[in-house]
Amino acid sequence: MTKKVLMILTNHDTLNDGTPTGLWLGEAAEPYKVFERNNIEVDFASIKGGAVPIDPNSTQNDETKTFQDVVQKLGETLKLKDVVFENYDGVFIPGGHGTMYDLPGDADVQNILAFFKDDNRVIGAVCHGPSAFVGAKLKSGNYLIDGVKLTGFTNEEETQMKLDQNVPFALQTELEQNGARFVKGKAFESNVVSDGKFVTGQNPQSSTDVAEAFVKVL
Repeated sequence: MTKKVLMILTNHDTLNDGTPTGLWLGEAAEPYKVFERNNIEVDFASIKGGAVPIDPNSTQNDETKTFQDVVQKLGETLKLKDVVFENYDGVFIPGGHGTMYDLPGDADVQNILAFFKDDNRVIGAVCHGPSAFVGAKLKSGNYLIDGVKLTGFTNEEETQMKLDQNVPFALQTELEQNGARFVKGKAFESNVVSDGKFVTGQNPQSSTDVAEAFVKVL
C-alpha cells in the first residue's frame, strides 16, 4: 500500500510591517523529495487553496529552478476544507513565517491535528510549521502537544534574524505554554526530535533530516 501524506501550507504573505513572507520553499521542497524517493504520495493543501506565497528570501540561490516541480504544485494547492483528511497516513507542515498568521487557530487545521493524534497517525512539522500546534486542543480539552517532546524555530534564532518584534508571537514560548517539552538545539544547525508519532525539525537546516525521520515513523 502506498502511503499518503498531506502537506499543509500557508497562504499568508506579509510580516507585521508588510515585508513579504510566506512559505520557506526548502522546507516543503526538500521533504517532498524525500517522500518522493520513498514512493510516498503527497498532496499539497492550504487554508484558502490555490497559490502559496513563497518567501523571497528562500529563493536566493535558484531554488525555484532546482525545485521547479514543487513550485508548480505550490501554484495550485487544494483547499484544506475540501480535503478528505482521513485518507492520509500522515500530515506534514512546512514552515516559513506565513504559517504564524493563518495556521494557529484555524478550525480545519486543529480538527485534522486532533484526529491524527487521537488516531495515532504521524504528525510532522519543521521550523515555523509547529505554529499550527499553538492553541490546538483534543476532544478531551487537553492541548494537542501537552507533554510532547518537540522542537521548532527557537526564540534565539528569531532574535538573531531580528524578526522577534515583527511576528505575531514567539513560537518557542507559545509551544512551551501549551505544555510541549521543547528541545532546543544549536542555532541554525539541524535538530530533529521524534516523540511517538510526532516528528519535528528546528529550522530550515533540518528539512531533509526531519523528513527522513518522518518516513521512518510512517
